[in-house]
Amino acid sequence: MSVTKPVAGYDRPAGDPYASRSTVMAPYGMVATSQPLATEVGLQVLRSGGNAVDAAMAANAVLGVVEPHNCGIGGDLFAIVWRARSRRLYGLNASGRAPGDLTLDEFRRRGLPAIPSAGPLAWSVPGCVDGWAQLLKRFGTRSLGELLGPAIEYARRGFPVSEIISAQWVGAEHALSQRPGAARVYLRDGRAPRAGEVFRNPALARTYRLLSEEGPDAFYHGSLAKRLGQYSRRVGGFFSLADFALHGSDWVEPVSTTYRGREIWELPPNCQGIAVLQMHNILEGYDLASLGHNTAPYLHLLTEAKKIAFEDRARYYADPEFAEVPVTELISKSRAQAQRALINPKRAMSLPLRGLPQIPTADETVYLCAVDRERNAVSLIQSNYAGFGSFEVPPDLGFCIQNRGCSFSVDPDHPNVFAPRKRPFHTIIPGFVTQNGKPLLAFGVMGGDMQPQGHVQVLCNMFDFGMTAQEAGDAGRFRHAGSSEPSGRIGRGAGTVHLESRIPRSVRSELRRLGHHIGRGGGNFGGYQAILIDAATGMLHGATEPRKDGSASGY
Repeated sequence: MSVTKPVAGYDRPAGDPYASRSTVMAPYGMVATSQPLATEVGLQVLRSGGNAVDAAMAANAVLGVVEPHNCGIGGDLFAIVWRARSRRLYGLNASGRAPGDLTLDEFRRRGLPAIPSAGPLAWSVPGCVDGWAQLLKRFGTRSLGELLGPAIEYARRGFPVSEIISAQWVGAEHALSQRPGAARVYLRDGRAPRAGEVFRNPALARTYRLLSEEGPDAFYHGSLAKRLGQYSRRVGGFFSLADFALHGSDWVEPVSTTYRGREIWELPPNCQGIAVLQMHNILEGYDLASLGHNTAPYLHLLTEAKKIAFEDRARYYADPEFAEVPVTELISKSRAQAQRALINPKRAMSLPLRGLPQIPTADETVYLCAVDRERNAVSLIQSNYAGFGSFEVPPDLGFCIQNRGCSFSVDPDHPNVFAPRKRPFHTIIPGFVTQNGKPLLAFGVMGGDMQPQGHVQVLCNMFDFGMTAQEAGDAGRFRHAGSSEPSGRIGRGAGTVHLESRIPRSVRSELRRLGHHIGRGGGNFGGYQAILIDAATGMLHGATEPRKDGSASGY
């Protein structure tokens, strides 16, 4: 359990002094998202008798309106669902595939050393809408049209833009202004909305209404697919109607490892979830609690474990339909034991680097979770990838198309090399924890390469240092950059360790002495939501954090 530690100027009477707020607690249902309006819509669905899947889908649709740079129906989706009736987890991979008419030779012909992050060459088929359809078909109790209703109203009538979302939107102002479709939808009088200003997206309201009337088939077989194809031809893209018609989400088996008496669950590649399991397997061999939280020896071990896991990530993680990904071996305890021998507790390691394209580290993603009265639980993550995705926006549809395809390598010898109708390597990962066969925690941390590092830090905070779900997210974080990447150029030597300001300068100095290069600034330490089901009381504990505009709310 955490203990109150008085700090000068901070008179919080409960919890660790760095906790930004109290844990939200409720008996019946709970939703946690990165934007309060979405949280409240999800909670209304629960209160009216909908289940966790219904609530998650309605909240996700609202996020596509109020947080449009981070998510939307032009992006992809992954989810882990705990079904109370069957007492098991289900995994959904709703990520899209590359256009069938685009080939590796096209990038060579254009002399491109990597796939551009903006523009139509970075497109893959958006999987979000089919992800919603699959979740509702298998587990939902409400119709798509009913659940889209609140999002349609916010898009049509408008909503006040929240502070962090506004800051990120303003940061994309110039890039948006360079593309007429994006500027028409997301800028007003040439600028992004400031905090508190009301923003409307009538084009997205019409698109959502069309989906509510015609169903998901409109996106993959009907009028929306045709309009996306027409837009693609207009801007030099490679989408065809066949790309949309052939798209399908996959139900996959979540994979797990044990850590401190719990089972940590992630989804297998093409996403990077198993890096979390690999890191925990390595760290399991150390008494982390004895090192002290966020001390230099502790952060050194986490950084070295990250380097090792990310080397495997660079070498193996790819679409399993196109490459052999030895998941069982990668997440084995025996492999972790051998890898642990590589770590020198007194010196940072340098790893062989591959010179492959850089994966964006920005945190343009949304994570949300929901738990209902029956204790069904959903852990869901959804993203455009980089902010506003490819910055290509069909103005009559009101949403941007993702740039997930820029995660492909153009190295023909790499397992993540581009190929037609192949899924790219994915950074977004939902997390889940069980204990003794019961659901314990639905959680996630946004932010590109930060996501596995954030998952590990949050779980170590809880299971090694006894923090609450709220404290675990509020605690200071590190981020290591510079290991080999599945898609391009990277840092050198031991890479760079970025530390949040709440980690003391003395720790920075000691890490330097261990051979780590400490970055200046660095930002992007993620964004976290979680719902814990208290095993002793059965109550729900919700958490969010100040790095986002988010909220957790229950009833």
